[in-house]
Amino acid sequence: MSKIAPVLPNTAPFAQDQIAALNQVISVTTAEQRAWLSGYLAGLQAANDPQAVAPAAPPAKRVPLTILFGTESGNAEAIAAQARKVAAKLGFAPKVFDMADITPAQAAAAENLLIVASTWGEGDPPQRAVDFYEALMADSAPRFEKTRYAVLALGDRAYAQFCEIGKRIDERLAALGGARIADRIECDVDYEAAATGWLDATLERLNAEVGGKDAGASIIHVDFARPVTDGFTRARPFEAEITEHVRLSGSRSSSDTHHVAVSLEGAGIAYEPGDALGVVPSNDPALADALLQTAGLGGNDTLRSALIDRLDITTLTSRQIEDFARETGVQAPPADWAAGRQVIDLLALAPGKLSAEQLTALLRPLPPRYYSIASSRKAVGEEAHLLVAALRYTAHGRDRAGVASVDITARHREGDSLKVFLRANQHFRLPADPDRPVIMIGPGTGVAPFRGFLQEREAIGAGGHNWLVFGHRNYTHDFLYQLEMQDWIKSGLLTRLDVAFSRDQPEKRYVQHVLWDARQDLYAWLRDGAALYVCGDANAMARDVHAVLLRILADQGRQDADAAKAELDAIRRDGRYLRDVY
Repeated sequence: MSKIAPVLPNTAPFAQDQIAALNQVISVTTAEQRAWLSGYLAGLQAANDPQAVAPAAPPAKRVPLTILFGTESGNAEAIAAQARKVAAKLGFAPKVFDMADITPAQAAAAENLLIVASTWGEGDPPQRAVDFYEALMADSAPRFEKTRYAVLALGDRAYAQFCEIGKRIDERLAALGGARIADRIECDVDYEAAATGWLDATLERLNAEVGGKDAGASIIHVDFARPVTDGFTRARPFEAEITEHVRLSGSRSSSDTHHVAVSLEGAGIAYEPGDALGVVPSNDPALADALLQTAGLGGNDTLRSALIDRLDITTLTSRQIEDFARETGVQAPPADWAAGRQVIDLLALAPGKLSAEQLTALLRPLPPRYYSIASSRKAVGEEAHLLVAALRYTAHGRDRAGVASVDITARHREGDSLKVFLRANQHFRLPADPDRPVIMIGPGTGVAPFRGFLQEREAIGAGGHNWLVFGHRNYTHDFLYQLEMQDWIKSGLLTRLDVAFSRDQPEKRYVQHVLWDARQDLYAWLRDGAALYVCGDANAMARDVHAVLLRILADQGRQDADAAKAELDAIRRDGRYLRDVY
């Protein structure tokens, strides 16, 4: 099993009451918190030790270092930016590149290469990294025999293909002759502490190789919780008051969707349309209590608090199953058992078998959830609007609920506050040219950023035409922001509105069907330079929309599938096919 939280022995150089107090605190800490504490104490000792080793001498000259990232959510880009700072302090001349802006041939020219690669969905590269990745995997890929490299892989253990893209890139660079300077690290959603240690060690090792015999003594810690500016982060969120909380879906709707406005007054959160707001949620207290009861750990208030506010008690990963089986001695269930199940189902296989320390070690930190901002600051001032659909379902005999969505919609009201921070999305922006037409495809809550787009275009008097394709279940109950859309049609801001309500007719109708029916006009808009945006579900909707776009380009362009793909790829490279899918 993953290492349990350490407990101080009775022989530790502390009084017995101090040992008891420290054990109580340590027993409910996460690996991330223990890593931070270890680094902090080591740094404190070094700062107060007159015999501390002097920092390493930087390289005699500034050695070039290329830092390459492939990102979907922005985490890899943030790590790359932090790596640049660390490398610069060590005396390197670092340059950071998005995989979208470089070719494998250019990367192969680098003597020193640091790669931060995210995996998207079930083992796919991030959208902006597709061209680089495919070229690197092709038979025509260049050799990397002059390149020293290291790979930091980002992923989510909730997915079977954990860190798959980082693994493939690492193995491919080795096959192409690259010299690996450090073993690959594979980071889960709680990547900060692990990434910090790996960057420290890897850059120190490289520094030692290129900086001479005196290099390698200094350790510069990357603090991902510290923002580049004085802004708010996932570790230090802003307490935003809820100023409006309205259910938009009808009382007879099978969906439960809410408009939530929060005040950002005094926060200095300068978001742009297309950005997302991170929300730091709390788990359902009832679920925490049920989990404690199943684990036989009821009555532990400190642990209960950790389960509600700090630890992920829903997501179930293959590693957790393996660790639990090894620790308890129960037979591990088959690989497909985890689908639709959560941590409480795992604990029910061997109730009461874990200590508080073991349970804490089994769980991941509770990650934030991200919601596309449904407003423009030019229209709403120091507010941000969110569109949140409460997720509820039943699986394997248990009622389940989305962590953040139900926390926001069911356990918060006007006057309460949400813990929020900004996650900028530089790659999902309105065109710089206000006269460029835009096509926005956003079913369900995927319409959120496009409400912000339209508010922004209205506020700046943009001359470009605006076409929105919206879909949901029923016209009567689920037409989100219907009155606003109708007003925008009347004012001329919304040039065209097409809708698809899947449950209003015997045969289900989705946004991809609307696009196919409108294929002649869609093709004309794209040929006229329109930017096309897609927001919403990645697993079904985005895939189906992509497929129908290829069909439309083939049909209207009178070309084969390969030519249609090449045309859509060209539109994407031109920055006119942008997706924010999840």
